[in-house]
Amino acid sequence: MSDDDKQIADDFDRSVNMTASELEKWLDTDESKSVGQKDGGGESVGHGSGRRIVKLLRTKKADLSDADYDHMKKVNGYIARHSAQRPDGDVSDTPWRYSLMNWGHDPLK
Repeated sequence: MSDDDKQIADDFDRSVNMTASELEKWLDTDESKSVGQKDGGGESVGHGSGRRIVKLLRTKKADLSDADYDHMKKVNGYIARHSAQRPDGDVSDTPWRYSLMNWGHDPLK
């Protein structure tokens, strides 16, 4: 693992605060499916990313590919950018929170 990969993995471990099973359950909810920009197949980009994050969380670090690190880097960037746009007030039942949760980060944790 390169130093860059180590940094990406460390950032991912800090950013993604949902377990694989928590994220998997979340992705099955109507709330999860209700947010995000849809791709050509009808699934939102974040929802598809969430499914990939579940796999990443269940993969040993030694078995991660370059493409996996690329996706982890994308996840880190999305969570950082979207977290900075936190709306005022209670965010419990907001599309903002739901989008972050699709990417493996629950801002209420």
